[in-house]
Amino acid sequence: MNQSPTETALNRAMIRWSLTKSTPIAQTATSAIFRVEQNGRNFAVLKILKPVAAVEERRGAALMNWYGGEGAATIFDMHGDTIFMEWLDGGTLGDAVRAGHDDDATIALCTLTASLHRARDGAPEGLLPLRQRFQALFDTDVRQWPYTARDLYARATGVALTLFDKPAASIPLHGDLHHDNIMSSDRGWLAIDPKGLLGDPLYDVANVFRNPHGAPNLVSDPRRIQALADAFAARLGFNRKRVLGWAAAHCALSACWDLAAGNPIIADLAVLPLLLSAYDQA
Repeated sequence: MNQSPTETALNRAMIRWSLTKSTPIAQTATSAIFRVEQNGRNFAVLKILKPVAAVEERRGAALMNWYGGEGAATIFDMHGDTIFMEWLDGGTLGDAVRAGHDDDATIALCTLTASLHRARDGAPEGLLPLRQRFQALFDTDVRQWPYTARDLYARATGVALTLFDKPAASIPLHGDLHHDNIMSSDRGWLAIDPKGLLGDPLYDVANVFRNPHGAPNLVSDPRRIQALADAFAARLGFNRKRVLGWAAAHCALSACWDLAAGNPIIADLAVLPLLLSAYDQA
């Protein structure tokens, strides 16, 4: 029987890295993920990329490799469209928030962000400029948005343009930093699944405001929005207004992605006006 491309890649990876056992963990839109054993003792992960997302995933893996295991899961090796990386068996920071520990999670997230943003030599090539990441926002036809929300789209787009017009530092960015992309390990909280962007460091906390999933009342609480902005300002030295601007702009960008995919944007419409209001008042 002919093997699928995933099975072929898995078999080759097992041989290449002398692995002894594989267990399927997840099938996502971007990859097939397997837990593997090394000599029957240590666990690791094989992430076999799907063609539709291989470019983005390889870019993220290169950034993870550049982090060198500091604040992020360790990449052991990469070959073609297969990534061999550290196994993390703890829960996510999102689990902690959903269990009622949002304040503690925010502190952990600030510590992790500072670790990822630490100056390092030799940034990886091929990172996606943040302005290019936002092209979907600028290209979206406002008529795709619900009639009653088109003013929100216009305001958020204006905020994004203002942010890009004002000079800022440009560093490698995780690009999708949120609670459920941060996992517990015996080395502390570690980030996974970066997008591999290049741009304003304040953007890296933008997605935190609309996460974690499964906590809609928390995410849409104006007091929580203010508390997050305060924490990022106090612990990371970030400008509050600029942070809130990126949060609003990213929320609108995420809504554009969902509209393009035919998905509802109810969750983003619940938080976007709150983010825009917080930005206006900052």
